[in-house]
Amino acid sequence: MDFVDKAMDTYWTLAKDIDFNSNQLKCAIGFIVFNPLYWNMGARIEYNTKLLSKLAFGSSKLAVYLFSLSVFTLGLIRDHIYKEAILEQPTSDLLNNIYIKLIGLICFSIGSIFVSSSMFKLGIVGTYLGDHFGFLKDERITDFPFNVLDNPMYDGSTLCFLGTGLWYAKPAGIFASVLVYAMYQLVELIEEPFTAKIYSKREALKKSN
Repeated sequence: MDFVDKAMDTYWTLAKDIDFNSNQLKCAIGFIVFNPLYWNMGARIEYNTKLLSKLAFGSSKLAVYLFSLSVFTLGLIRDHIYKEAILEQPTSDLLNNIYIKLIGLICFSIGSIFVSSSMFKLGIVGTYLGDHFGFLKDERITDFPFNVLDNPMYDGSTLCFLGTGLWYAKPAGIFASVLVYAMYQLVELIEEPFTAKIYSKREALKKSN
C-alpha cells in the first residue's frame, strides 16, 4: 500500500502542475487528436472513392505525394505547437533534475531513430498510407526497426513527445504523450484491419487470375 500511496501522491503532484486552461495546450491537444484521424480518414476516402486522385488530375502518384505533404506539414505544425504549449506550462520540481533530463534525452533519441529508420525503409509512399492509393508493397518489411516494434513510427513518435516533456520537466508533456499514445492505439485499430483487407483483396485477385 505504501508504494500505491506514493504513486498516487506523485500522480496528483504532477497533475497539479498542468494548466489545462492554457489555449496553447488545448490547441496542441486538438492537433494530437486531429492529425491521425485526418490521415486515416483521408486515405480511406481515397481508397473508397479515388477522390484525391481525381482532384490530382487523375494521378494516384501525385495524389499520394500531395497527401503526404499535407500530413507531414500538419505533423510539423503539431510538433511546434506542442513544444510551445509545454514551454509555457509549469515546471515540476519532481522532474527537474539531471536524471529525468537524461531519461528524456534517451527517449527522444530512441524515438527519433525509430521514426527516421521507419521512413527510410518505407519511403514516402509507404510511410503515408500509399497502399490506400494503390501502391502496395511486394512483401512485408521485417528488418530493423520492424523486427523490434510492430509500429516503430507511432511508438517512436510517442517517445519523442515524452522525451521532450521530460527534458523540460513538464507534467503537461507527459499528459500529452499519453494522449499521443492513446490516439495511435486507436488509429491502429482502424488502420491495421483495413490494410490487411487491402492486401487480402490483392491476393484474392492474383489467385483468381
